Amino acid sequence: MEDVLLLDRLHFAFTVTFHYIFPQLTMGLTLLLVYLKTKALRTGDEHFNNAARFWAHIFGITFVLGVVTGIPMEFQFGTNWAAFSKSAGGVIGQTLAMEGVFSFFLESAFLGLFLFGEKKLGPIGHWWAGFLVWLGSWLSGYLIVATNGWMQYPTGYSVGPNGEILLSSFWKLLLNRWTAWQYAHTMTGAVQTGCFAMAAVGAFYLLARNYQNYGRTFVKTGVIVGTIAALLQLYPTGDMQGRLITQHQPPTLAAMEGLFKEERGAPLAILGQPDVRNQRLDNPLVIPNMLSFLTYRSWSANVKGLDSFPHDQWPDQIEMLYYSYHLMVGLGTIFIAVMCLAAWYLSRDRLYESRWMLWVLMLSGPLPFIANTAGWITAELGRQPWVIYQLMRTSTGISPHVSEGNVLFTLIGFMGMYTLLSILFLFLIYREIDHGPEPTQ
Repeated sequence: MEDVLLLDRLHFAFTVTFHYIFPQLTMGLTLLLVYLKTKALRTGDEHFNNAARFWAHIFGITFVLGVVTGIPMEFQFGTNWAAFSKSAGGVIGQTLAMEGVFSFFLESAFLGLFLFGEKKLGPIGHWWAGFLVWLGSWLSGYLIVATNGWMQYPTGYSVGPNGEILLSSFWKLLLNRWTAWQYAHTMTGAVQTGCFAMAAVGAFYLLARNYQNYGRTFVKTGVIVGTIAALLQLYPTGDMQGRLITQHQPPTLAAMEGLFKEERGAPLAILGQPDVRNQRLDNPLVIPNMLSFLTYRSWSANVKGLDSFPHDQWPDQIEMLYYSYHLMVGLGTIFIAVMCLAAWYLSRDRLYESRWMLWVLMLSGPLPFIANTAGWITAELGRQPWVIYQLMRTSTGISPHVSEGNVLFTLIGFMGMYTLLSILFLFLIYREIDHGPEPTQ
């Protein structure tokens, strides 16, 4: 049973991690597309329309890969997690169905109009098509996060006579307080992915001395919006997400911070290696009292360590949870530094000539993908050992009649298929960047 459980978790972790490469980019790019179309509409400058068309092509490629990799995850609820689906399907099915029926079709329908209907729609109609693509994309993100938010902090439910979980309040499901801050934190992360991608391509063009007018537009747009998103990622969204974890998932907080012993005036661990066996943090580099202040707004507040909870309440992958959380926070700090420094150079008209800063922007392009992945790993490992926090254990949610061999076979198959899809995606993106944003005559 333990082997099957591990494989089921690896299977879903692999498919959802690969899938999320694409939605985080599309959700970030939609906001920037609306910005570029707004500039085009206000100024009448065709330059901004060409820039929007260029990124719309990249958006379209990414969107298709997101759809292809997203569909298998829906099926996994039935194939690999049948017990979970049978028990909680009446709740999570609401938001997942709404995501497919409303937001996905809204996004995909108007994406078709945005990509192929510009001449028929006219400037104002085309702007509205782009706006509705953004709305559908972000609504889709909200409904997915609402599903996950309920699993993290279940509300608006009752338990039936046979142990099934029944939805008792639709609005408590949809307006879960956990969801609000998790969604804000998720979307600022997605915006950073889009901004770093746009700034990286712009920096590449400037360094290569190719399409330099567009390079300046891409860098300026990415840096301005990215600076705002990076700061919002820290506060208030990251801060409030952390305080929710403190209030409702205290074992998760202790594991994330490597805090094994309850402590008054608890320090914030910057570096260190968790030694779970001996319940200590090796080679720690800490800021005294800072964890108490961040979580309870008091330098001397008491923070519960893992020793305050039974072992069966501890996250089962403490080391990975600790490192993924610190990777996310570390990269987030780097993003603030990079974007603020780039914005400072931009305000002094020195950014486009600063080759070292352009190199930093270009090489930073992949980092938000890593940071967002680390953030989701933190959220999912932190909820363990529960698939629905304090309501259903992960070990009871798997499909009882699916063997270890079946799960391993499909996992290997997905790895092979997704390797081919990765190659195809990188080739298509390379071709678009090489072709450039200038319209063909």
